[in-house]
Amino acid sequence: MRRTQIKTRATKPSRRPSQDDLLARLKAAKISLRAIPASGVDGLVLSGGKKPQIVTLQGGDSAYHLLVEAMSEGAATLSIDGVILYCNRRFAELLGRPVGKVLSMTLQTLVDKQYRETIPAFLKSARKKSAKGEFVLRSTTGLLIPVQLSISPLRGYRGQALGMVITDLTEQREKQQEEIKNAADIHRLLLERELLAQEGERRRIARELHDEAGQLLTSLLVAMKSLEASKDLATCKDLGKRMRKVTAQALDEVGRLARGLHPIALDDFGLEAALTRYVADYSANHKIKVHLNLDGLDSKRLPPAVQIALYRVLQETLTNVARHARAKNVRVMIHHSAAGLEMSVIDDGRGFDASIATLGSTSHLGLRSIRERMALLGGTATFNSGRKGTQVSLQIPLANWDFPAVGRQARS
Repeated sequence: MRRTQIKTRATKPSRRPSQDDLLARLKAAKISLRAIPASGVDGLVLSGGKKPQIVTLQGGDSAYHLLVEAMSEGAATLSIDGVILYCNRRFAELLGRPVGKVLSMTLQTLVDKQYRETIPAFLKSARKKSAKGEFVLRSTTGLLIPVQLSISPLRGYRGQALGMVITDLTEQREKQQEEIKNAADIHRLLLERELLAQEGERRRIARELHDEAGQLLTSLLVAMKSLEASKDLATCKDLGKRMRKVTAQALDEVGRLARGLHPIALDDFGLEAALTRYVADYSANHKIKVHLNLDGLDSKRLPPAVQIALYRVLQETLTNVARHARAKNVRVMIHHSAAGLEMSVIDDGRGFDASIATLGSTSHLGLRSIRERMALLGGTATFNSGRKGTQVSLQIPLANWDFPAVGRQARS
């Protein structure tokens, strides 16, 4: 194929050019620019100054041209000040313009207004070494297209041309938006579930205050009225004993409710004592035998977040057993090692379909709460259930936790 060189003059005119002269020069420039991407030109001769300068256009090679046109990304050749000398069809499609209309436009006019002031500095940086940046192109229809521009100086052009690759980020941004939306939906579901759990806990406390503490205080009030009306010392002593017994029961009930809200023993005596006390109270209240095995458990080597989560999960699990399983025996085994912490709770009661305890389900809030607590700690919770009972297994890795400092937190 015959190669040509286009000569352009940059010398100062001796007279003021007429309108016809200007139109003729624009026409010649337009023809030159259109000839470049058609592989008909391999160099520009710039006349002016002491001697002509030749800018070779190695990109005019036919094989190279075919490769660039087949790219799924946009590609363009720019002058050092950002004028489009060549572009492939993909870049033109992004802009919604014919290739011929893109040539001779400046990169600064193709990006959205908010990015135009940054283009000169971006091009200046790209003249020295490869530069990348995220911008937004504006198509002829006003559509905004997020893109990544990668610009590098081209060899063989005497530093007078830049190569640009345009990557469409629309799909990536849509995926990011979808992920953000999904995260927001999950957050909303978790918030709704937390509010439901709070309301459920409030109802439970209100019911227990009314049924237990309320009745005890009523009995105490009746006894005090009887004491007031009594006429002999023996009756007063008898009523005093009854009042003391009722008062002790009321204090125990209030203490039990307080421990349900927050385990005071956990703060005062540690996780081992708190679990032992809770299991003892649970067995007495529900008439269910609980066998507790703490293998190597040392609360001093556990972050506070792990301790309270373990306590709450055991509390939730045993509450589910009392409400639904009709079990007679429960085995709780906790194994603590340097690598992590494992807990299993096994009952001999009625089983359930563990597969229905999913994120979108409105039932089995307790099981989902257990899974969420474990997920926050980087752990896992699994449920195996059948006719002979249910096993809840928990695993919490401890390798990513810092232990020396007070108020220890998980590493991100």
